[in-house]
Amino acid sequence: MTEPVFFAPARRFSVAEIAMLTSAVLATPQHGHVEIDGVASLSDAGQGDLVFADSRRRPADVAAIGAAAILCPEELASAVPPGVAVLVTKHAHRAFAQVGRLLFPQAAVPAAITGETGISRRAHVDPSAHIEDGAIIEAGAVIGPGAGVGSGTVIGPNAVIGRNCQIGRDGFVGPGASIQYALVGNGVIVHGGVRIGQDGFGYVPGPQGPEKMPQLGRVVIQDNVEIGANSTIDRGALADTVIGEGTKIDNLVQIGHNCRIGRGCIIAGHCGISGSVTLGDFVMLGGSVGIADHVTIGARSQIAGGSGVIKDAPEGSRWAGYPAQPVKAHFREIAVLRALAKSKGKAGTSDG
Repeated sequence: MTEPVFFAPARRFSVAEIAMLTSAVLATPQHGHVEIDGVASLSDAGQGDLVFADSRRRPADVAAIGAAAILCPEELASAVPPGVAVLVTKHAHRAFAQVGRLLFPQAAVPAAITGETGISRRAHVDPSAHIEDGAIIEAGAVIGPGAGVGSGTVIGPNAVIGRNCQIGRDGFVGPGASIQYALVGNGVIVHGGVRIGQDGFGYVPGPQGPEKMPQLGRVVIQDNVEIGANSTIDRGALADTVIGEGTKIDNLVQIGHNCRIGRGCIIAGHCGISGSVTLGDFVMLGGSVGIADHVTIGARSQIAGGSGVIKDAPEGSRWAGYPAQPVKAHFREIAVLRALAKSKGKAGTSDG
């Protein structure tokens, strides 16, 4: 790995320990004593590093690694150089991430930036706010009237928690983030610059132009959600905007008012989700997906990056394109267009 300027290992783990913790099979028991103090890519690994290779890799990819140990599927084990400890598992990437969290816990969960504990003297906390013991309110943060912050939660520098907002336990609100008209569960990570609970984009036509529709709902964020930097989640107009338990949202995502996002969803960067959209549980959106208002995406569906969804997608579907449609139909159309372009090109050449 790179020089440990920002992240130093919590401690070293032996290969035998890693096998036990990840339920991997140690195919080279003679290397069980080898100690691991870093993680790295296949190409950059050195002494003391753990790497992984999944089933997409070829034997040649692991034949010349310089790591101390590797997590890999059984079909790659025989290609690993003799001096490298081999940990066989069907879930190499998942096991690698697990070890990374153990080695570098401070990289997996954000921590206080200033190193302060308790409530900073340079924070503004309204007297009516309730801050549980063990919470950290850093310099410049503002906690509004009637707000609550649970034990173990960090409110970063210059973050703002609005009136009557409730923030659960063991969470993190990054520097410069703002949360208003929201109820936030336990273990929620809100990265820097996030905006939660601003009014939704609701207008009605009027004689002098658009007229504001009051936005009276809330944002409800369930447990263990993570929201990437500079993302925005609008509060509901009449109903609530809801983000389901365990959902992970990347940077620069816009979620409109009244949206209902299911449990365990993954939403990649630059997605734009219009008002009153419903995502079922475990939906995956690639980067820069756009979804029109009032559309429903069924549970466990996958939408390819750059797609524009303008109608409902059924449960378990895979869609792509602009406008989005089932993947097979999308690629069938592309193949026809390519064939047509080639035939036109040949015809143009012969005419010339």
